[in-house]
Amino acid sequence: MRPITLESSPDLRDALRIPVAKQGARLQRELAVRLYEKVLLSCSKARELAGLSKWSFHELLATEGVLRHYDLEELEADLQILGVLVCPI
Repeated sequence: MRPITLESSPDLRDALRIPVAKQGARLQRELAVRLYEKVLLSCSKARELAGLSKWSFHELLATEGVLRHYDLEELEADLQILGVLVCPI
């Protein structure tokens, strides 16, 4: 995986109201939520960027007041899984 680097001045980093040790992870989560919210990343890719499990990312979206995008592809995948669980072959 290629890293994405965000450069900023020391003044900007100091102005963040986030402890220095937590800035990287927090900025990744913030970016993931906003890109998902703007439909620029899928849920799975956004949670990968955030470094969170599926459920933790859903909780983060709820905390941030971001509605979940649920498209036909996800519905079909869920129905397929449900079919396997209800009628295992």
